[in-house]
This record gives sequence, structure tokens and C-alpha cells, in this order.
Amino acid sequence: MGLFTAAQRFSDGDRLDVAGCPVRLKVDGRARRISLRVDRAKSEVVALAPNPRRLSEAVAFAHEKSAWIAGQLAALPGRISVAPGGILRLYDRAYRLEVGPGRARIDGDRLVAPDDANWGLKVLRLAKREALTVLTDRTAIHAQALGRPMPSVAVADPKARWGSCRAARPGTPAAIRYSWRLILAPAAVADYVAAHECAHLVEANHGPRFWALCERLVGDPAPHRAWLRAHAAELHAISA
Repeated sequence: MGLFTAAQRFSDGDRLDVAGCPVRLKVDGRARRISLRVDRAKSEVVALAPNPRRLSEAVAFAHEKSAWIAGQLAALPGRISVAPGGILRLYDRAYRLEVGPGRARIDGDRLVAPDDANWGLKVLRLAKREALTVLTDRTAIHAQALGRPMPSVAVADPKARWGSCRAARPGTPAAIRYSWRLILAPAAVADYVAAHECAHLVEANHGPRFWALCERLVGDPAPHRAWLRAHAAELHAISA
């Protein structure tokens, strides 16, 4: 193959170019073999190895499967820009995107923003505000159900996580941060992520007790997790 030597060292997290496609190396101690998976949120392929010593094998395997990698990435959705005349779904409801005077706002089944160079950015800022409102409300409900104090809530645009939870510290409440893009997902899916992060207020791991808390709050998490895996690339493709 002539692209690397046997003596070349690779590290967990290294990024490679395989026939023009992005591939990231990852060590996963739970893996039993070398494998490839598609990270739809980041539009890249991950080459998995059970331990650091086998990363060179993962690199070789990725090059052997370059055609498969190219096909998988080509099938991912391209950038989807919001534009007047289009439709944007927020928390299960479809809104027509329109141009109109005044501040960006929701007006019935319309999402209206003023006609200027920042039209798309204003639409997405409104979506982010809606995400913060909805996810704050759901967090309050789940935290109360678990008997935990209300954490601080924020939204951001991470590529790798839908949410994260930081434990409380002396004088500082726990903090949960969500991807604002959850407002683009079905309500039940976004609510599952809120429940998932609130369950971390009780269990800081993903053990059986943690999953039992999730199920207690929103039922079987498997369908919601599957939906996020299947549609991550679509949510991350939406832009101004």
C-alpha cells in the first residue's frame, strides 16, 4: 500500500486521509477485533482497535476498505441550509420559513425573520432559544422526579454528544449542557436525552442502576438511542 510503514506509530484519536476520506483511530477496550464504523454526526469513519498496539492493523484495514468508506460517506446527507419557503421542524411541529419585518419569531405555524444577510442565522438563533426553553422545562421535571436539585442548563453545538452532565460542587449546582439540535428531533427523543442527563445527577456512570432510572423516567431508551444514531447526520447538516 505504500502509505505507512510497519514502524510507524499511531495513537488513539489520530486522524487519517484514506483515499480522500476522513478516518479517525479509536482504541476501544471492549472491542474484540479490528472494525470500522461510521460517525454520522462528524461525517467520518472510525477505525476501532482493541488496544493501542493494534492501531496499525486498523490503519491497514481502513485502507483495504477504502471503497466501502468512500461509499458510506458519500451516502451521508450534505449541508442543508435553512431558507425562506422551506420547512423547519421544531419539537415535532413543522414551521414554514418566511421573511417578515420585526424580530425573528414564531407566528402560528410560521417562523418569520427579517430580510437581511443574517436571515438564516436569526432563524437558528430562535431555534436555539426554543431548545433552551424546552430542555430547561424537561430537565426541571426529571430532576424533580428524581428528587434532585435543579441543575443549571445551557445549550451548545457539540459534534460528539447530545448532552453532558457535570456533578454539583460546593456552592455550585450541577450543570447539564445539551446540543441545541435536539429541538430538531422528535419530542420523545429530546425528552429521553434530558432524562438521560438527569439520571447522571444520581448515577455518574452507565451501569444497570443508571439505565433503570432512564427507563423509570421515559420507558425503554433503545428506540430513542436508535433514532439518534440513524439521524445524527441529518440534524448536524442543518445550517444557516
